[in-house]
Amino acid sequence: MKYLRVAFLSLLLLTTIASLAAESGQTFETAGVTIWYEVKGGGSGTPLIIVNGGPGFDHSYVHLGDPVWNPLSQDRPVVFYDQRGNGRSSALKAGQSCTLADQIDDLEALRVHLGAERVDILGHSWGGYLVMAYTARHPDRVRRLIIVDSAAPKFSDTKFLFREIFPETVAKQDGLDFADALGDKKANDESLKLYFSMLFYSAEKRDIAVRALQNADFHKAVNESIVGDLARFDLNPELLKLDLPTLVVTGRYDINVAPSVAWKIHQQIRGSSFVVFERSGHIPYYEEPEAFLKTVGTFLK
Repeated sequence: MKYLRVAFLSLLLLTTIASLAAESGQTFETAGVTIWYEVKGGGSGTPLIIVNGGPGFDHSYVHLGDPVWNPLSQDRPVVFYDQRGNGRSSALKAGQSCTLADQIDDLEALRVHLGAERVDILGHSWGGYLVMAYTARHPDRVRRLIIVDSAAPKFSDTKFLFREIFPETVAKQDGLDFADALGDKKANDESLKLYFSMLFYSAEKRDIAVRALQNADFHKAVNESIVGDLARFDLNPELLKLDLPTLVVTGRYDINVAPSVAWKIHQQIRGSSFVVFERSGHIPYYEEPEAFLKTVGTFLK
């Protein structure tokens, strides 16, 4: 029975991810780019914008958390979008800017386009960094802030544990670097598959997610542009200025970003709450959806 349940969940997730191409999203224009977004649900609650990680991924992988987002969307709009250069947003043109400032401006343009005076905002991984930066620039536009397994406020301080915990997997990735750098799609796909395999606490959920994400698209140009730009910034002084309800979340077994990073973010933001999901890796809204929904639902209310 256990394996039938796992097989069903696998089929459900594969169907969800595969159906993303048919999503009935919308677009708007800002600063020379087209931004694609999707709104789930509705109601009178403050809109919740979900900001995905990467940089260089579209928002598709966050649909692993639909068992959380769907209930939350019963009394509020839950908004997903593809960051510039990714997914169904317009591809970067030659010489087109893709910096932290651009990402902040795009997020602000999305808020304005939605017609929301204030929003709740949840950022995961690199998206956690982006929502911290956005809130520092537009503190009056954010009602509640949720930071999930985020990169460090000074990006170079982010602690990756891959080589310490999965040395054999990283060695396989290293062996693909040359072909990947030459544009070999098969090598790129295999490297991404290895990367995804290191993100989870549960072996069963890992296998389901790796299958669901096997066609993930990663835009290296976006990644390199943003990561290069982030070297200029240190958000730590900005976090000390924040004064709004903030929830800082981490998976206990996050290999992508060590939990100590989340703890330090929590210590920097006055009055913030800190929650550890004990049976999760980098994506707790997927691995522990019931607990995550309870925690976030209570916080948003």
